[in-house]
Amino acid sequence: MTKLRERKNNREAVLRSLYGAVELNRPEVSGAALRAELGLPDEDLSAACAYLADEGLISVDWTSHRTPAAVSLTHEGICLMEELEEEEQEKTEPDD
Repeated sequence: MTKLRERKNNREAVLRSLYGAVELNRPEVSGAALRAELGLPDEDLSAACAYLADEGLISVDWTSHRTPAAVSLTHEGICLMEELEEEEQEKTEPDD
């Protein structure tokens, strides 16, 4: 069984990958491309996608084998990633 920290890292990696795709005007990513980019086993990728979909952050089209066929960020997912990006920028900006 995957440990909690690994599951959280997998979910964050999925969100970051999808957000990167949105920035490149690719609103949807195939499950195969996501799997290849992240190097996750099917079961870990499926678990991460199921969790994020239940949270309303991503939309998933599932294959008959319950693996992601296509994945995209929802409006809520984009808003979350924008908030995180702004927070990261604030941390790296020098104080005046």
